[in-house]
Parts: sequence; structure tokens; C-alpha cells
Amino acid sequence: MSTENDALSQARAAYEDHVRTCRQCHYDQSPCAVSKHLLRTYNNVRRTQRQRAAG
Repeated sequence: MSTENDALSQARAAYEDHVRTCRQCHYDQSPCAVSKHLLRTYNNVRRTQRQRAAG
């Protein structure tokens, strides 16, 4: 279970770090392709974790 939590926290940290440091995401307030990919990865990990908990 902690491995799943680690994956979720790593995905979230990667997304938040990118948004904070990326010029386009942070200053222009417009998500770049990398940001969209990292958010999609985070959402997929979160969705998988919820499905395992429910089923």
C-alpha cells in the first residue's frame, strides 16, 4: 500500500514542481504539453488507486 501512496505522491510532486518552475505554466498561466502529461499521469495513478481500494 505504501508503494501506491509513494507513486501518487511522486506523480503529484512531479506535476507541482514542473508547474512551479516552467516559464509557460507559471508565468504565462497556460499549461504546456509536459504539464498536461504529468497531470494525466497523476490522475491515472489516483484513479487506479481508487479502483483497487473499491474492488
